[in-house]
Amino acid sequence: MQGKIVRYQSFITTLLLWVLFGSIIGAAVGSTSAILLNTNDFLGDTRKAHPGLIYLLPLGGVLIGFIYQKYGKSSAKGNNLILDQIHSNGKVHRRMGPIVYLGTFITVLFGGSTGREGAAIQMGGSIAETVNRLFKINPIDTNILLMAGISSAFGSAFGAPVTGAVFGMEMASLGRLRYEAIVPCFTGSFVGHLVATQFWRYRHEDLIIELVPELTATTFVSFVLVCVIFSFVSIIYCQLRHFIQSFSEKHLKSHMLRGFVGGIFIVALVYIVGSYDYNGRGLEMIEQSFHGNVPPLAFIAKLVFTAVTMGFGFVGGEAIPLFFIGSTLGNTLSTFVDLPTSFLAAVGLIAVFCGGANTPIACFILAVEMFDGKAVEYFFLACLISYIFSGHHGLWPSQKVYDPKSRMETLPSGKTIATINKQIHQGKFEKDQ
Repeated sequence: MQGKIVRYQSFITTLLLWVLFGSIIGAAVGSTSAILLNTNDFLGDTRKAHPGLIYLLPLGGVLIGFIYQKYGKSSAKGNNLILDQIHSNGKVHRRMGPIVYLGTFITVLFGGSTGREGAAIQMGGSIAETVNRLFKINPIDTNILLMAGISSAFGSAFGAPVTGAVFGMEMASLGRLRYEAIVPCFTGSFVGHLVATQFWRYRHEDLIIELVPELTATTFVSFVLVCVIFSFVSIIYCQLRHFIQSFSEKHLKSHMLRGFVGGIFIVALVYIVGSYDYNGRGLEMIEQSFHGNVPPLAFIAKLVFTAVTMGFGFVGGEAIPLFFIGSTLGNTLSTFVDLPTSFLAAVGLIAVFCGGANTPIACFILAVEMFDGKAVEYFFLACLISYIFSGHHGLWPSQKVYDPKSRMETLPSGKTIATINKQIHQGKFEKDQ
């Protein structure tokens, strides 16, 4: 009897501590996310009012490079560093958050193609690490609070608290959902969302599906085909982005030089395309893709702009650019497929991000939260198809693969995406098996 009482006391104490720590992280991250969102909005509007700021992007790249070379150290690995620490292979620095915020503001102001979730997640990791050190959390539980930091960041940055709760548990690994972190992740995400929207009064974008098609055999076949296309586009983006990063790091050793050259490339792309629509976040064109026409190759332009921006060392995030790529691709496909435009834009937005993030459960919940529960059967299928057909690629090479996406593939368990792809490329796969 005494043993049971002790166990219940231990359980309740642990539960209350998780709620407390999750709330602290959520409140802090919700506030910093609100700062990020409002500042990005202001800087984005400033850039649109002064298009000539794009010519300062190379100098902005030099400044970002200097900051990371001087103060960033391994923080330049971004989200991958947080995943490395969750897997006990890295160490998150408390300065990571402030540095990535400053870099994101520079990138947005001068016209780099970037988003928000990367900066928010890294700030979430930085705040969680501060809590870990302040309260002297044991090494095992520090990883759980890092996941709570990720959840708080995603939930507050996108106005999707349930998605955020799951995203923090799902992001680190393919085939393994970290349920032990559910209490702090759930608490952090909801507190962060409430702080950002209720206390700071930030209003998130409102995207509406105007018409959901009836599910018929013809609709089903067409839908599956477009979802496969969405997954392939996510592969193209991830591969191009990582190729550019590897190439630039190999041939341009200085982070400052990489930023300068990348900035010149972006300026050149603006001249080639003849439009500023693909600089910055592109929220207006995402909204336009739901109820109007967009350039038919807008998704390709945004894909290239973002891959160059991120590959040459600028920072921010890739979720919003992937939303842009997916929604505009869906808009373009609606001219060839007999499916509603807003419906395909919404499906593309979710499916392309799912293929890059490798988080099908979180992406399905994101669709439910973002589109008020419409077309849930379609979104579930879209996430499933995109996750499977995108293969073992992704935005974050430090994600570990515990269960392959298909039984046709026999992969070593617990290896990162980067390690698996390197082994396959070098022909060492069979030897290691």
